[in-house]
Amino acid sequence: MASTTPRNDGFYDKYIKNYHILTQAQLKRLMEHKYSAEGQSFLEPPMQVFWKWIVERIPEWWSPNALTLIGLFINVTTTLILAFYSPDCKQAAPGWAYLLSALGLFIYQTLDAIDGKQARRTKSSSPLGELFDHGCDSISTGTVILGASITLQLGQTPGWLMFENLAAYFLFYCAHWQTYVCGTLKFSKIDVTEGQFAIIGVYILAALFGPQIWSEEIPVLNIQLKMLPLLFSLAGAAVQLKSAFSVIFLQGGVGKNGSTVAGTSTIFPILPISLVILLAFMIQQKSPSLLFENHPCLYLLAFGLLAAKVTNRLVVAHMTKSEMDLWDSGLIGPGALFLNQYFNCWFNELIVLWLCLLWVVFDILRYSIIVCQEICEYLQIYCFTITSRPGSHKKDADFKNGRFS
Repeated sequence: MASTTPRNDGFYDKYIKNYHILTQAQLKRLMEHKYSAEGQSFLEPPMQVFWKWIVERIPEWWSPNALTLIGLFINVTTTLILAFYSPDCKQAAPGWAYLLSALGLFIYQTLDAIDGKQARRTKSSSPLGELFDHGCDSISTGTVILGASITLQLGQTPGWLMFENLAAYFLFYCAHWQTYVCGTLKFSKIDVTEGQFAIIGVYILAALFGPQIWSEEIPVLNIQLKMLPLLFSLAGAAVQLKSAFSVIFLQGGVGKNGSTVAGTSTIFPILPISLVILLAFMIQQKSPSLLFENHPCLYLLAFGLLAAKVTNRLVVAHMTKSEMDLWDSGLIGPGALFLNQYFNCWFNELIVLWLCLLWVVFDILRYSIIVCQEICEYLQIYCFTITSRPGSHKKDADFKNGRFS
């Protein structure tokens, strides 16, 4: 996300300072929020030993949020390198690029796992840390699955490419949808850690033997080797969806009459993510220039970031115990693609796709900066340093002046 240091330029005043997201009531409920999680995956217990060893070697003055952001930056950068060499998800990238992606994902996994430990170690835990962690995870989900798709050269099978990426967005969203309903983040036996190690393995094999190894046919089974990680991902997704849907549709929520933590419908949160997926599918199907097939990386980056924005809003709704709106400003980008197709592509589809991507990047950055800014001002903390701000009574003056209303 971004620094919370005030600036006086026109851009900041127009798009950040005078644009508010969280109300006073939401911020008050945010302070009352307590993180709740249960369950652990197969690999988590042995990895906890490593993560505890690592965090003890991190300087205590390092901010937990800074660790999370560094990990995300590394992970996104290594994936963008792969996308540069294989924008159509068909071409082979240099072997070092796959190794770099494997290393980048491992670093991200490690930093993401120790940020909470660093916060407890430095006594700097706050609701902002949880939100920051989940926000970075939502962005990482899209980039990780895109990197795996490039490595497996799924551009040769566009149907699988679309399905795997959209399924990953939906699966991550469902984990937080379930949390919004029951108030507790639940982990399955096959979860994020296992998936990340599987993708690291995919990267390493591609680096050692070339990505073409995933197109080799398996004797007897008569399927390409790439189908094994795809089927593994489907099995893991089935386990997670079964667990999530049993809570959402069968057990009900912790609110009144089985509602969500905000007292709203347990079913309604399916609409925002469904709209993202439906637009991605419809635009792909109706594109006369085969926009997705020819430019899958740009296409999936745009919709992956939009899915991340929608997921972030769900996390905020959970932590502030508030209703989630169906409309998202990020939909303006895909909406432009849809309208352009409706009017027989008055503009070049690739140009509109680039504009869509730029808008979605701007929109999620604006949302993230504003939410962090408002939480930091309310809690009187900095985003990337552990030191608390002086003048804890400033927020009272802000309330009187309508700052958070």
